[in-house]
Formats: sequence, C-alpha cells, structure tokens
Amino acid sequence: MRSRVVITGMGALSPLGNSLAATWAGISQGKSGITRITKFDCTNFDTQIAGELKGFDPLIYVNRKERRRLDDFIIYALAASEMALAEAGLTITDQEAERIGVIIGSAVGGVNTMEREKEVLLQGRKMSSFAVPAILANLAAGHVSIRFGVKGPINCSVTACAAGSCAIGDAARIITAGDADCMIAGGTEAAITSMCVAGFNAMRALSTRNDEPERASRPFDRDRDGFVIAEGCGIVILESLAHARKRGARILGEVAGYGNTCDAYHMAAPPPGHEGAARSMRAAIRDAGIAPEEIDYINAHGTSTLMNDEYETEAIKSVLGEHSRSVPISSTKSMTGHLFGAAGAVEAILCLKAIEEGLLPPTINLDHPDEGCDLDYVPHRARPAAIRTAMSNAFGFGGVNATLILKKYEE
Repeated sequence: MRSRVVITGMGALSPLGNSLAATWAGISQGKSGITRITKFDCTNFDTQIAGELKGFDPLIYVNRKERRRLDDFIIYALAASEMALAEAGLTITDQEAERIGVIIGSAVGGVNTMEREKEVLLQGRKMSSFAVPAILANLAAGHVSIRFGVKGPINCSVTACAAGSCAIGDAARIITAGDADCMIAGGTEAAITSMCVAGFNAMRALSTRNDEPERASRPFDRDRDGFVIAEGCGIVILESLAHARKRGARILGEVAGYGNTCDAYHMAAPPPGHEGAARSMRAAIRDAGIAPEEIDYINAHGTSTLMNDEYETEAIKSVLGEHSRSVPISSTKSMTGHLFGAAGAVEAILCLKAIEEGLLPPTINLDHPDEGCDLDYVPHRARPAAIRTAMSNAFGFGGVNATLILKKYEE
C-alpha cells in the first residue's frame, strides 16, 4: 500500500487578502477582489482591471536589500511558505533537511523584472546583476529552499495555469515514492504587467468590463467576455501520514488523487468537449481509488472565457454522468480573478477550507447562466454542505490539464 499524503499547513495571498484567513473570509462572503489596475498606467489599454494584492508589505518577509533584488513572485512564495510552515508547526532541522523538498510552480516567473530591466537597457544603462536570478521561474523554489534550509528534492512546474496543481500533485508523488517525507508545494505569480495585459488583450482573452471591475469575472454566465488577470500565491505543506503522526502534527486534509494529461490539440484552445480535461479528471479519480459519485464538490477551472466554461461543463458531465446534475460546482475565479500559475494551488487550498468549514464557495456574478452551462454552480452565495471529497481542476496553455482530489482526513 502506498504512503498516504496529508496536508499539515497552508498559506495564501490573493486579491481578497494577504493571508488565508482574509482570503477565505472574502470567499465565504462572496466578495470580489477585482479593482482598477494600479501597477502601471493602463489608460490606453483595452483592459484596465485586475486582481491585485492590496496593502501587501513585502518588508514583513524580506529586508530592503532583498526587496530590491527579488521579483514579487519570489517574495510572494517566501511569504506564503512562511505562513504554511508556521501553521504546520514544522521546524526544518539539519537532521531532516535532506528528507524535505520543495516544488513551486509559476507560469511566467519574473516578468515584471524582465520588463523593468529591458527599460534599463533601452535607456543605455547597465542591467542589474541580480536580474536573471529574479526572472527565472525556478528561483521561487530556490529562495524558499535557501530561506528554510530545505535540502531534498527541488523542482518548478512551468505548466501555465496548471502550474500550482502540478506542483502539488508531483510533490505528493515524490512522497509516495519514498523520496521525501515532507514537501513545500504550490504556485506563485506576479504577472500584472503592461506586457502581459497587452499580450492577452491581443489574444482577446481578457475581460474589458472596466466600468464594473467587481462584476467582470463571471464564469458560466452568458455575458462573460474573458478572464481577469490576477496575482498571488498558494503554498501547502505535504507530509507522509507516518511523518505527520510521528511529530504529532494537526492534519488538515489529504491529497488522495492526481491526474495530469495533455490535449495534443492546440496551444491555447481546448478540444471540443474538453476531452483532455475529462481524461485528467478520470485519472485523478482512479488514482484516489474512488467512484465518481463520491465527489461532493468541484472547484472548476472556470475562467470566465467562452470556450473553457462550456467545454469544462461538458467534460464534467462526461466524467460524472448523472451525478454531474447533483454535485455542486463553483469557480472561485469569479472572486479572485485568474492567478495563472498560482491558481490551482490557491484553489486546492480553498477546497480544503470548504471541507473544513462545511461551506461551498459561490460563483458570483452568475446572473444569466449560459445555455451550455446548466449545472449547479452555487450562484451568488456560499452554501452550507457536508463535504468529504473535493475535486480541483486546472488547465493551461499548451493543452496541459491537472486535477487534484482532496479529502477530509479520516483515520
């Protein structure tokens, strides 16, 4: 029998708050974290709204020298990792360091540093010697390993919007393989930059509902017009059940299954029926050793784009059959926006909070459900429910699909 993988700590930063408690409070109250962009002058952009962190003080987590040298996506990872380790009560000693690893994913890494340093070059000045280490996507995991003395397996999933989910799933497999006792895993992103917004505008992928920021992200609604770009980080502490029990850790939940597939179809668009996503869900269910009917809640990828929402609905129907008509589904992106590489990690954490609190997160702004989106998306308000098993979906450019099955911890 393979080792069970449990969660003992969680940390999060999102447009709803600079802690997991603040984020969950916003989710449970059905609040939107979407506002006008302040990170750059967006006057001439088609999209002028985003899910920015609000009032985040990096100097709580790094000193002034580090603040100048590190990109925000790295600082977010350091902050959320500190929160998660504190909740887990995990102290990394020299004796255990080689049995503890880290995987933190990111879709674009230090794109803010990249844009800033390009401007430096155009002005005829020299780039910072710290620019490249601030840009590389794997440096979030690298800095976390240095900060906390982690010497086990290290990796970085760069799988677009599925990066955070892949990081958690791959980290869990490292533990089940016996190559580590504990992993710091998740995703981080700080991509609200002029280049990213302009690029996604060129693809006509972003919402342009600039006059109503809080109503712009509207998954499964007939009037949806694109996703809302956002930033943040989600980190979990994963441990083998034996390791967690040995140190008397409080167990918050269990990673029961993981599915990872590719579409082999298109660089940006899902195939009809989202059959790659369906295979990912089936693989995760099979890995968890459960029946589809045992899924009590689905946190959908639910991006508020025309194709994803309808195709994901079709995929859920194909996997769950008649159970799809009764299982509650929601897209928390309606409140947080799309955190890219951090999305899957934050949403897995929200699944664990939903299980713990017995509360289904809502899909806000679902005023007029699309004809092709006809399932129970928990519209507008959170709903009490007993949740034992939750599914979290994340899909990304390049046709990557990742699904996690999170369960309530039971002896």
